[in-house]
Amino acid sequence: MTIRLLPEGVINRIAAGEVIERPASVVKELVENAIDASARSVEVTLEESGRRLIRVADDGRGMDRDELPLALARHATSKLAEDGDLWSIATLGFRGEALPSIAAVSRLTLASRAAGSDNAWSIEAAGGEPGAPTPAARPQGTTVTVADLFYATPARLKFLKAPRTELGHAADVVNRLAMCHPDIGFTLVDDGRTLLRDGPHEDAPVGRLARLALVMGRDFAQNALPIDAEREGVRLTGYAALPTLNRASAQHQYLFVNGRPVRDRLLHGAVRAAYADLLHRGRHPMAALFVDLPPDTVDVNVHPTKAEVRFRDAALVRGLIVGALKRSLAAAGHHAATTVADDTLAAMRPQGAASRGGAAATRGYGAPPPSHAPLLAEAQTRYQAPLDAPSARVESPPPADEAATPAAEAGDGLPAAYPLGVARGQVHGTYVVAQTEDGIVIVDQHAAHERIVYERMKVALADSGIQSQILLIPEVIELDEAAVGRLEARASEFADLGLVLERFGPGAVVVREVPALIGNGDTQGLVQDLADELADWDDATTLRQRLGDVCSTLACHGSVRAGRRLNADEMNELLRQMEATPHAGQCNHGRPTYVELKLADIERLFGRR
Repeated sequence: MTIRLLPEGVINRIAAGEVIERPASVVKELVENAIDASARSVEVTLEESGRRLIRVADDGRGMDRDELPLALARHATSKLAEDGDLWSIATLGFRGEALPSIAAVSRLTLASRAAGSDNAWSIEAAGGEPGAPTPAARPQGTTVTVADLFYATPARLKFLKAPRTELGHAADVVNRLAMCHPDIGFTLVDDGRTLLRDGPHEDAPVGRLARLALVMGRDFAQNALPIDAEREGVRLTGYAALPTLNRASAQHQYLFVNGRPVRDRLLHGAVRAAYADLLHRGRHPMAALFVDLPPDTVDVNVHPTKAEVRFRDAALVRGLIVGALKRSLAAAGHHAATTVADDTLAAMRPQGAASRGGAAATRGYGAPPPSHAPLLAEAQTRYQAPLDAPSARVESPPPADEAATPAAEAGDGLPAAYPLGVARGQVHGTYVVAQTEDGIVIVDQHAAHERIVYERMKVALADSGIQSQILLIPEVIELDEAAVGRLEARASEFADLGLVLERFGPGAVVVREVPALIGNGDTQGLVQDLADELADWDDATTLRQRLGDVCSTLACHGSVRAGRRLNADEMNELLRQMEATPHAGQCNHGRPTYVELKLADIERLFGRR
């Protein structure tokens, strides 16, 4: 077979395949063009999820008659500087292939009216063959109508997914672009149904959160922590949810670079690292993060659809994200997501009550604040005692030999003095009930103390190391021989963490010292769990590399157990330690440590409101 040049039509269809994969690809390219044209309003209309029709109309700068044929020519663009510098990309689209690629696989109509012009013009193209411009009628801006997508490439049409799936991809594209451009109004309509309608927001910080709430839900807006950090010319802003508001997948993590939605493994990995010891495996935080940096420090030309980027200094960007998220999460202190209480209230209502009251009935006390600033101020300033404060230095409460005293005697008249209130009792030997200024708090004593111990261990490791406590009577623990071998091989590493053990004959180890912070914990359960975890690790993995997992296991077995009776002083001390401990709103496995119910919600449960 001899080498030959491909026909122009085939070349165009191949190029289209690199850019246009499905209706969502068309929507993305056309909406990005509208944004680059300084539009203040973008309206997307679909029929049959984009298979039959895609129409994108904007009120941007528009084009004049002579520019319309060029817009449909390959390698023609208005988005690059005259010198063709590919390292200074300041627009969303720049390849000069989107419109000709779309025209190659559809019936395309382009109508536009330039700013200051008295006339509008239209041009049509079918299968990549454009006609001549003709007069049209429309206000300033551009309308692109794409009909019968992939009619010229029926093989690709057969591989489209179900209409609902294709609509989901198209809606995701519009949502992501709307999130990073709150100053632009967006409308999305499919077969006459309005899926999104939101006008432009003038106030940048408030408008951004309002737009995020529209896409990610009101729960996110109520429980999001503001992020704002800068390092060496790289700026990071946005919002990240409290750990107790999480999802089963990472699809609610939205990342943007210079106003461009991207899916980047490095950025997702940074988010995962920041929440590493706050969420259980399999759960993912919600976040919307915006990275802004000089255009010449990021390459947006590494993928035909511009969905991936490459940073000149990836470590700088990753470090900035991890550090900023960790600082904001630590500043949130003991706060947990309002959804924890909402779910509790929903469970308390009789079946059918929520449906009669609508969705708002299950969201009684979480109305969005008029401004997000008070939340940030509260998170940064309230109840942030250092870990070496007197309330944080108290060790695990001693066993209560005597019957617990009535908690109401401790701190009577003081519920307004503490955010988690004062203890009023303990139920089922596991849950502490406290009274706050305007409601009640129910605390899982084991989960709460587990987080407190874990945070102390992290501070001790960073400071002078974890102190060990010699057992008066060494404890012998029987295990299978393989487990004993794994523990023996890591004995020196465990000793650095305050756990001193050694082989004690065949099938057993003896524990001589334990970390002082865990006190009289469950030593046998601790050693067994550590042996099981080692079985899942690679031989080259050191305890320092998995320090979070080890400390979490140590903290779990050294915490106040469920079923332990506490007296009033012990319960109140636990509440005070929670208020002074970062991340005390969730345990090491990502579960909430307490539920807060407002008095107004309790009154509604009993029909008093």
